Amino acid sequence: MTPPRAASPRRLLLVGALGAALGAVGYAATAPERVLQAEFARQRWLAGAERLEFDVAGHTWSALVAGRRDRPLVVLVHGFTGSKENWLPLMRELAREHRVLAVDLPGWGESDRHHDEDYGPVAQAARLAELLASLPQAPELVVGHSMGGQIVGLMASRHPERAPRIVLMSSAGVRFEENAFANAVLAGQNPFQVTNRRELKRYLGIVFAEPPFVPWPASEALVRRRRADAPFEQRVLDGIGRGPDAFALEAELGNIAAPTLLLWCRDDKVIDISAAEVFAAGLRDSRSVILSGCGHMPMMAQPRQVAQALADFL
Repeated sequence: MTPPRAASPRRLLLVGALGAALGAVGYAATAPERVLQAEFARQRWLAGAERLEFDVAGHTWSALVAGRRDRPLVVLVHGFTGSKENWLPLMRELAREHRVLAVDLPGWGESDRHHDEDYGPVAQAARLAELLASLPQAPELVVGHSMGGQIVGLMASRHPERAPRIVLMSSAGVRFEENAFANAVLAGQNPFQVTNRRELKRYLGIVFAEPPFVPWPASEALVRRRRADAPFEQRVLDGIGRGPDAFALEAELGNIAAPTLLLWCRDDKVIDISAAEVFAAGLRDSRSVILSGCGHMPMMAQPRQVAQALADFL
């Protein structure tokens, strides 16, 4: 009888690697959210960003901060269905010369959400003013993207002391030339709805000119988040797109004294570039930067160009 041969070290290594790989796949299948969080942690590390919280306006706000404390402070406010993590590519660029704070608005991301609260643009503008008043360092610049721009604009109109300079990036809050997105919103739909991976792919095709590839299981984690948020998203969209506050900002543009940068992508399929002309006509002091080759998410698609535009404006 021939005795069994001992396994070679190379074979043992391959078996071990295969076992580790299968274990990782199994872990990812049962915990896709942890895989997504690991990716966010990697991006925070690249940006030199830290997590922190604020208790303001009846909510705990989750936020990211990067850059030296003695640098000018720039505050970043995300848009509809967005979060503070949307800003990480831009934070990586800005934090070299600025102190940068990105927040999850109440109701969104990791910040508090209360079922009986109003999360429309007017209520959020008041909360944002409270947050800025509570900071140990006054911001030099407040940047709002999409719904966040609508909120920042209303805050600048009603609380001018909180916003010495503002950036309205692909901003909601005014009427613009109708597109497929606007028509769907006016019809009561949520064009951003994501309840499965097919809808996630469609959503990315709306907001990006060149949609990024989101690998599994991160895609599954995003779908689960968005599916859980679907009723909340619909309620907020009713307010920012169709409710009585939908165009409150357009009526108040003349009240905004803060110098304003209008930053748009030429190929925006969500807020048509014609909105920038409406803002420019109504604001007292504005200038525009129009980027090419990007869609509704310039801070993610072209972070270096956006950082340069903000630095020049400052």
